[in-house]
Amino acid sequence: MERMLGRKMKSVKVLAEAAEDADLYHTYNETLEFDYYNSVMVNTMDEDGEYADLGGEFVLEENEHFNKMPVNTSLSDIQVPTNVYNKDPGILNGVYMSEALNTVFISNFKKDPTLTWQYFGSSTGFFRLYPGIKWTPDENGVITFDCRNRNWYIQAATSPKDIVIVVDISGSMKGLRLTIAKHTITTILDTLGENDFVNIIAYNDYVHYVEPCFKGALVQADLDNREHFKVLVEELHAKGQGKVKKAMKESFRILNEASATGKGSLCNQAIMLITDGAMEDFQQVFEDYNWPERKVRVFTYLIGREVTFADNVKWIACNNKGYYTHISTLADVQENVMEYLHVLSRPMVINHDHDIIWTEAYMDTVLFNSQAQSLLLMTTVAMPVFSKKNETRSHGILLGVVGSDVPLKELMKLAPRYKLGVHGYAFLNTNNGYILAHPDLRPLYKEGKKLKPKPNYNSVDLSEVEWEDTDEIVRTAMVKGETGTLSLDVRATVEKGRRVMFLKNDYFYTTINDTPFSLGMVLTRGHGEYIFMGNVSVEEGLHDLMQPDLTIADEWTYCETDIDPQHRKLTQLMAVIGYLTGEEPELECDEELLQEVLFDAVVTAPMEAYWTALLINADMEEGVETAFLGTRAGLMRISRYAGTEKRVARKFLTPNDKENLFTMDHFPLWYRRAAEHPPGSFLYYIPNPESRDVFRDYEYDYSASPWPEDLEQEYEDDGKALVAATAVTVTVNNKMAIAAAVGVQMTLDLIEKRFWRIAKQPNDTDCSRVDGACPLDCESLAINCYLIDSNGFILVTRDKKEVGKFLGELEGAVMTQLLRMGMFKRVSLYDYQAMCKNPHAHASSARPLLSPFYALASILKWFLSNFLLFLLEFNICGLWHSDNLADAHKHKKVELLQPCDTEYPSFVYEPSIKETNSYVQCARCQKMFVLQQIANSNLIMVVIQADCDCSRKYSAITLDPKECDRMKSQKIRRRPDSCHAFHPEENAKDCGGASEISLSLALFLVSLATSALVSR
Repeated sequence: MERMLGRKMKSVKVLAEAAEDADLYHTYNETLEFDYYNSVMVNTMDEDGEYADLGGEFVLEENEHFNKMPVNTSLSDIQVPTNVYNKDPGILNGVYMSEALNTVFISNFKKDPTLTWQYFGSSTGFFRLYPGIKWTPDENGVITFDCRNRNWYIQAATSPKDIVIVVDISGSMKGLRLTIAKHTITTILDTLGENDFVNIIAYNDYVHYVEPCFKGALVQADLDNREHFKVLVEELHAKGQGKVKKAMKESFRILNEASATGKGSLCNQAIMLITDGAMEDFQQVFEDYNWPERKVRVFTYLIGREVTFADNVKWIACNNKGYYTHISTLADVQENVMEYLHVLSRPMVINHDHDIIWTEAYMDTVLFNSQAQSLLLMTTVAMPVFSKKNETRSHGILLGVVGSDVPLKELMKLAPRYKLGVHGYAFLNTNNGYILAHPDLRPLYKEGKKLKPKPNYNSVDLSEVEWEDTDEIVRTAMVKGETGTLSLDVRATVEKGRRVMFLKNDYFYTTINDTPFSLGMVLTRGHGEYIFMGNVSVEEGLHDLMQPDLTIADEWTYCETDIDPQHRKLTQLMAVIGYLTGEEPELECDEELLQEVLFDAVVTAPMEAYWTALLINADMEEGVETAFLGTRAGLMRISRYAGTEKRVARKFLTPNDKENLFTMDHFPLWYRRAAEHPPGSFLYYIPNPESRDVFRDYEYDYSASPWPEDLEQEYEDDGKALVAATAVTVTVNNKMAIAAAVGVQMTLDLIEKRFWRIAKQPNDTDCSRVDGACPLDCESLAINCYLIDSNGFILVTRDKKEVGKFLGELEGAVMTQLLRMGMFKRVSLYDYQAMCKNPHAHASSARPLLSPFYALASILKWFLSNFLLFLLEFNICGLWHSDNLADAHKHKKVELLQPCDTEYPSFVYEPSIKETNSYVQCARCQKMFVLQQIANSNLIMVVIQADCDCSRKYSAITLDPKECDRMKSQKIRRRPDSCHAFHPEENAKDCGGASEISLSLALFLVSLATSALVSR
């Protein structure tokens, strides 16, 4: 992994050097005319059949390496946001200068064919992407992507920062001004990452914390907290007078306390003041709290078209090493907010400190319009690009940021699945303790029919997945970059949390040098410790490997197919055969894994012959649809006994059935569960019970980073199938290893018929010594017969609608008694990635109406205070965004989903008890029941008296999760190694206003008088 990530860092360094050299030798030309490939316009024709301006012919070909996207690997092209003029002189000069990167992109890709996207994001707004693509605007024809607000850009351009956002919510901020202010806050939040800390204060006559739970403290600006703040900001209302002095004092107090206690980023500190005018005597606050060191920068944002108080707001910024901007419309917000990043980057630029950064895991749902590509988890390595021209040194000019993406799926392939055993896995986490990659990370949820990233998908803490580590020993050590081991008894879940397995896991962890990441490996006791090898000739193995019933795990790496472009269209099976036959000698293959798969192919070959003979001789009982086998080398043999349309389990063992196949993350479900049962014992279960998902994702079974084909649901099985599987073990010198698992998939009708036939006493049964009904028959209405599994789920019962349900839901009294007797035990499990329905959310479907009285009052107040600016200032949008709205209808209740933590139960049968009988005392009757374990299986037969109703005394026992408190505590984290907060040579006078600004006493007095007049 270090070597792979090291190659990415080297490529980015070469890009940064090339970009800086290109700028050094480029002379800015105000009148430059230059045509370039605009990614939106390429291959676009105008009405006359000619290529559109900045378009032209741009050859695009589907490429396997880029998820089959049409790309041009010979050229990069340029994307410009809609709000930036694509022929601005700054854009044209930057694009012309950066043309030099084309040859570097291609050279990097040739040296390291595993590279994916490479790019240069310019500080002027354009984005150069390699390979070039055709960019598709959104449904409104707008390009919202701006490279400058991407996390990789911001992290590379600035050091970690503590930010307190201070927003004016006095009465003068009503209407459009408050709307602009809210959008400004949201945009600032979007520029923060998990190494930053933040809080938001609103002020009028009093100081209000937007989130009272965060009073007086800074919180980590992870995705979860940022989204939480955005929701709260939308609820702000304007009223009262603005007392900025109190708010500034509180802001300095928060930042000073963070520094004193060692909390926060311990690097840059800044206050973002958002107001329509500062009218108090505020100079004393800065003298008391920030001068002369000026350790806290203050950035000011003047909201609205009025500039009466502009000098005051400029003065605050320029005298506190900040920057002043004036935002009069919503369209101004993005460009003006980005200015603060240029100021914070000055010390780093002047020092020419090229810090390489790695981002947290993320999905680029903006850059890519194909769902398969946009839902890929990735990390980015990036580096800032500076101007090396001596004449601009003190200005600290940031030219932009270069970067490259690393799909996490490719990184995790470097931890060979076959070496980790049945339950083993690898995972990565960041310096903040957040998961970068983990097989139990569930980043997606389903809203309607659309898959979406969860709001907190990249801020899931390691302790929320490895929750058995209650003391957070592994997490703390990994965050600190330590190397070590730990053993834990864990409750592992399968089938979306429905079932629990008790495992003893050994954790091994270490840091990945030159990155903020740590790697963890988990081996389960009894698996992965021993491996047996067999020797067969290549010729013998190849013959069996090429049989039509055989496949190997395509997500595993038997041979590396991503180095040579000619190999990218090969499946793993095609690559293995090509390498072994000598047709593809250039392939790099895992010799140990190939030896295992050849041996398995030879050893399992008789199974194929046996299954075929059963089919030919018609000896297979009707209802058996599929026979299957899987080995620890990822080899599978599948024999179908019914056509696709005739099978009840049409999805089972198809490419979309990830849970039952060998994937990069896990062995098949039937393999994992069979491995935990005694050898020779058969495991029975109903596959894909979609209706019983205790994980509250409301989603289909997708892997954490889906391949394109994962997103196409071919079939949905309806629970009418049954799977039976058993493990195949090999013992040598008292050392046992699981070599394979084998099983069949049959219709539920088949086992039902057998069950009803067996569960019926013949008519000639001797009933002379029996009290009660005799002979007994499970079809009798006097009794309820159930065939359940060891987790209490029903496989067979009289009412087919009850199949798959938990016995406790139907027979709460009996399950309560079984729990008391110790026949079953309840196990508490936890899910910290759930999505819960928010019953308090509502939405309006009717058009909002202005409340006439308050609208009139707003107009009068606005008219009196803005009379002279009437023609310039009037904007009807201000009314429609005002707080004086009345809905013309009642709110419609809509259940929205939000992240939540849940606790839920699982139930496990005590296998040492083979049979029992007892009764439950209800109000007016006794409910008799008998329980019998079925030998060599995980099945139990339960017969219960049907005519005794205990529902009034005993309620149903369900698997429903209960929601837990979601408030997160601040955990141990490792700060980035470098910090660039100030530089003595930086030009602090470049602050957005005039070069020298002093506080205007006359203007200040006029401000106070105006304020008093308006308030009366």
